[in-house]
Amino acid sequence: RMAYRVLIVDDSPAMRKFIRRVIEVSGFDCSQQLEASNGREALDVLSREWVDLILTDINMPVMNGEQFIRELEKDETLRQVPVLVVSTDSTLQRVQQMLSLGARGYVTKPFTPEMLRSQLERLLEENHA
Repeated sequence: RMAYRVLIVDDSPAMRKFIRRVIEVSGFDCSQQLEASNGREALDVLSREWVDLILTDINMPVMNGEQFIRELEKDETLRQVPVLVVSTDSTLQRVQQMLSLGARGYVTKPFTPEMLRSQLERLLEENHA
């Protein structure tokens, strides 16, 4: 069983740290957790590093989550990496919009470790099916 490489994209260092902790305590098998504070930084990371999964916030400066997903979708390789949106915006309209852009899952803050873990596992199972 392989350990996964995860990229966490959020402009709040505290939220990135929280997500890292949740992934660790959830028992999710992670070999590396990379971080970026916005979509532009995330694209820079992805130009150098391969990841199995991306978790992204929506509301961020420089490049938000929506713009970031649009950029990923333009790239043959990157569009294959499952994206999980983690946002305080729980409106159905926003959830549907992000899923239609290409996100594979959506978790609303605040969330429990169990919620996050089940989403991560579902995404990886779908991707490796």
